[in-house]
Amino acid sequence: MQHENTGTVADAVKGNWVDRYAPAQAKPYLRMSRLDRPIGYQLLFWPCAFALGLASLATDTGFNWWHLVLFFIGAIAMRGAGCTFNDIVDRDIDDKVARTRSRPIPSGQVSVKQAAAWLVAQSLVGLAVLVQFNTFAILVGIASLVLVAIYPFMKRVTYWPQLFLGLAFSWGALMGWATETSTLAWPAVVLYLGCIAWTIGYDTIYALQDVEDDALIGVKSTARLAGANVRPFVAVFYALAAALWAIAALMVGASWVFFVLFLVPVAMLAWQVITIERTNGARSLMLFKSNHWLGLAFTAALVLASLL
Repeated sequence: MQHENTGTVADAVKGNWVDRYAPAQAKPYLRMSRLDRPIGYQLLFWPCAFALGLASLATDTGFNWWHLVLFFIGAIAMRGAGCTFNDIVDRDIDDKVARTRSRPIPSGQVSVKQAAAWLVAQSLVGLAVLVQFNTFAILVGIASLVLVAIYPFMKRVTYWPQLFLGLAFSWGALMGWATETSTLAWPAVVLYLGCIAWTIGYDTIYALQDVEDDALIGVKSTARLAGANVRPFVAVFYALAAALWAIAALMVGASWVFFVLFLVPVAMLAWQVITIERTNGARSLMLFKSNHWLGLAFTAALVLASLL
């Protein structure tokens, strides 16, 4: 299949680095990995950072910056692999949705066979990162592949695909703890549950962009389920996320310094809920992307608390 390297992806930011600087032959593959939209790997990365911060408070051994770098590289590779797999599975659906029909597979820029080869290449990068960790953490990482594999199919069978995204995207909360302690413990589990609630909230906001198309083609989402009640729906999950994160911090003996700094991400969650506009796709995307800064604020609270 010939590559058509003109045409950007509909929901990518105009003038992104892939469109401007990447070699023509590489553009479809980088777009398939969503490297023109970094928010995905950022949101996959932050639960890993949360767990490293939480573990540093629990063990009093200092924050592991090298593991933070490894998780960042792994998040880019595995998010790209996940998106590529998702595009292979969803190619017939993507062709029917305005926001996604310009993606590399439905637009004819990349064949399914080429996409599969790219999926393998990215997975090998993820594996190279994974084997840097202890044996227990490696096993925890491998276990996440089941969730990654089933997620793309969930929008066909349940109104809760955001729950399954949360189960997969929040796995770093368990991974980060496992790399530092070679075990899993309740603070990590509570952190993980909080990240799942956070993911359900922010991905419900994201899915508001596709509600009309999804209804036409029969794709399910929590945004469709919530309908006109999307604001209280998101508020419940964001409140749950904040509560669980605070409980996880209490479990590891976080000081008052953390809880003062934690008011910043809590305020950011509240701001998102207050400013949701159900029929404003551009605002939904902006609010969704703001979760990157929320992740940074929460991580900073944990790291500064461990340093002080």
